[in-house]
Amino acid sequence: MSEDSRNQRSNAVPSSRLGRLYHLGRASGDLALGLGWQGLREMVRGSEGSGRIEISPAQARRITERLGHMRGAVMKMGQLMSMDGSDVLGPEVAEIMGALRHEADPMPLSQLDSVMRRELGKDWQKRFQSFDFTPIAAASIGQVHRAVAADGRELALKVQFPGVRESIDSDLNNLGFLIRNTGMMPEGVDIDPLLEEGRRQLHQEADYEAEADALAAYGAALGDDPELRLPRVHRDLTTQRVLAMDFIHGTPVDQLVEQDTPQAVRDHAATLLSRLSLRELFEFRLIQTDPNFSNFLYDARHGCLMLLDFGATHSVPPELEALYRRMGRAARDRDREELRATCEAMGYLRPGAPEAETQAMLELLEMTSEPLRHAGPYDFGASDLFERVYHRGRAMFFSDRFGSTPATETLFLHRKFMGTFMLCRRLRARVDINGLLAPYLDSAEAEA
Repeated sequence: MSEDSRNQRSNAVPSSRLGRLYHLGRASGDLALGLGWQGLREMVRGSEGSGRIEISPAQARRITERLGHMRGAVMKMGQLMSMDGSDVLGPEVAEIMGALRHEADPMPLSQLDSVMRRELGKDWQKRFQSFDFTPIAAASIGQVHRAVAADGRELALKVQFPGVRESIDSDLNNLGFLIRNTGMMPEGVDIDPLLEEGRRQLHQEADYEAEADALAAYGAALGDDPELRLPRVHRDLTTQRVLAMDFIHGTPVDQLVEQDTPQAVRDHAATLLSRLSLRELFEFRLIQTDPNFSNFLYDARHGCLMLLDFGATHSVPPELEALYRRMGRAARDRDREELRATCEAMGYLRPGAPEAETQAMLELLEMTSEPLRHAGPYDFGASDLFERVYHRGRAMFFSDRFGSTPATETLFLHRKFMGTFMLCRRLRARVDINGLLAPYLDSAEAEA
């Protein structure tokens, strides 16, 4: 943790709907002021322009501080925007906005003590040999403290911000109001299913006992893999708002680039991430859908990946997994008829859609699936695929011809896949996606 973040001033979490709407409105105002009218119109309506959102570092800092002060659902949405801003935002601004992946304002000690007393009892400190009151991380739902239990167990304790769970519905209602009244979505696109899925997921993430169950289920599916490791949950110190896990050591995976890590190590880390994403879909049918970079630590000494944060874990119905097999095989083989059929089944195309709309969607999917068709390692660092997909997809999304809303369960799966792609790209890694995927597409099960 940096010295700056350790010295960061704590702020109480705003809890009233009006208070949270005030901060959201100020963040939106800062964004509009930073972009200017023309820039805001280009961003919202998908104009090509330079393809880069120009916000000054000072304006980005104000927006980040607003969202970091709010925490909760609104900050979670900001994290999604900051997954990889290096091509959409300027590099300085991307670095500032990237703080949303790691840091929120920590809560004051009085709020922390109140949560711990409510969850673990008034004498909660007696249950620990030591407890570091300075959080090692603070994100959208809670903050993490390092501690040693009374019996010597070395722990990471995730403590939920007070009021965040209760504010999810009002936050999303406020977001929905702003989206509907600022033209941020094209006409004909119904945002209600997306907001409802976000609501469901955030309520799930705010239940730490459910996260503990998800981590146990994921661990059972993963089995004994020496290259992928999970922290153990300590149930005696876990409640709905406090999650006790092993403290594990490692480097946040995206920082491997900053540390001038050798190419082979970056390739290995990205290959592990890619292989895991495929196993989640095709073997586990259980996906951790939050690809936030800070959720993955790399242990260079053992050459393994440490997995964190299972609040956003989704099961995948067998019929949806089968559709993804069909779509992957069709995209790889350029089978447009099959690709069209799977697009209709997933809601990306309306049955009987105009031919121009259909062909545009199929071309976008073929472009996106470029790594699937590449023989041997695909060089994400040298590829401009992200830029091409970003510009084409944005123009299509805001076109009046496209009003179909995909099935909500696919949106969060695609969030995971896009996050994995961005991590590979961030690492400038070379990964044999074709080779990793082929067994799932060409197996007897895939043919069934």
